[in-house]
Amino acid sequence: MDNNKPKDGFFRKDGVNLIVPFILITSLFALWGFANDITNPMVAAFQTVMELSATKASMVQFAFYGGYATMAIPAALFIRKYSYKSGILLGLALYAFGAFLFIPAAAYENFTFFCCSLYILTFGLAFLETTANPFILSLGSRETATRRLNLAQTFNPMGSLSGMAVASFIVLPALDSEVRDASGQLIFSSLDEATKATIRAHDLGVIRNPYVCIGLVVLIMLVIIALKKMPNTAGSAEKVSAGQTLRNLWANSVYREGVLTQVFYVAAQIMVWTFIIQYADHLGIDKATAQRFNIAAMFMFLCSRAIATYLMKWFNGRLLLAIFGIGAACCTAGCILIDGMTGLYCLVAISFFMSLMFPTIYGIALENVELVDSTLGAAFLVMAIVGGALMPPLQGTIIDAGGPEHIIFGLPSVNVSYCLPFICFVMITIYGFRCYARVKK
Repeated sequence: MDNNKPKDGFFRKDGVNLIVPFILITSLFALWGFANDITNPMVAAFQTVMELSATKASMVQFAFYGGYATMAIPAALFIRKYSYKSGILLGLALYAFGAFLFIPAAAYENFTFFCCSLYILTFGLAFLETTANPFILSLGSRETATRRLNLAQTFNPMGSLSGMAVASFIVLPALDSEVRDASGQLIFSSLDEATKATIRAHDLGVIRNPYVCIGLVVLIMLVIIALKKMPNTAGSAEKVSAGQTLRNLWANSVYREGVLTQVFYVAAQIMVWTFIIQYADHLGIDKATAQRFNIAAMFMFLCSRAIATYLMKWFNGRLLLAIFGIGAACCTAGCILIDGMTGLYCLVAISFFMSLMFPTIYGIALENVELVDSTLGAAFLVMAIVGGALMPPLQGTIIDAGGPEHIIFGLPSVNVSYCLPFICFVMITIYGFRCYARVKK
């Protein structure tokens, strides 16, 4: 054994201090958090201003998270050939390009154009997540990798809170289509076509502006990272064929089950946050006010993630994942079965228990994956974000199935639709307990 070999630490690899690269890469977590959570309330905004059904409006999420599924594997292959830094730069460029496409989308007032813009934007996010997550894992010792990723992921909800705040306090209150009559009902659908056209042009411009602004921020980050030298931890190991990597990953049951569990988690997260506005709308709460409940949920998410990161110093992450899964399932059951404000409070509380799930599932799944396989392994975990594309339209279909009365089995259809996240949390709990049992053995 070589006692002179430099020891790895939390932010140290082969004796090199990597705190600055860690800070720069961690800032990217906030950038894609902003994009994720300014987009969620846009489902409800598009539903009103474009006069869409809940099912069709949820195609925003299908386009957004479908981009991850499309580009995750190409991103991984690109990174394997080049470097983490190259993947980050290309990701930022695609992110900015997709954001700027909102300018012609708003000019043409075309819902499909908006969806295409989001689809391209998430090509960039797929590159960033496929790169940043394993990059963070590699910026220090293997033993502290999951805790390091949880710390980096703490900055993701900070970006999410910013996106939610912009939506809640700038975008949604400025929408003329959100004006209501004395009884609290929207008046947009009852207006004449000329008035609707004027309001639609105004509101789509309001929706466009924050995406253009974040596109400019992304360009600035692209320049900063382009000028900063980054450690090439992706290229430091011996290369193996993609086919061999796929065989290695498939043989790893913890990884294989982790990818499936990540599909369920992302689906649950997007459903919980996307349709909170519809849940509140059923209670007579306007969109801008309802979005504040989303902000409260994200604030709980942020605080809980910090708590969970600390608890991982003392408790096994697998056991914490299972316990938090039980808590999320119980809160989801409350929002299904309890109508009124108490059900809405249960819906908000789910976010407390979701906080550690994504990075913990990610870290557990990759824990025993070799470095040479980690880039492609990370890509499948990012590709699992497709759950956020597939499940929200199904939830929207359940909401629409309630008909004009919005009732299914004697409960509001929006309440019943949360049976889908409930199933997802049960699956996450099972994965946590299965992984914990393996460690105990």
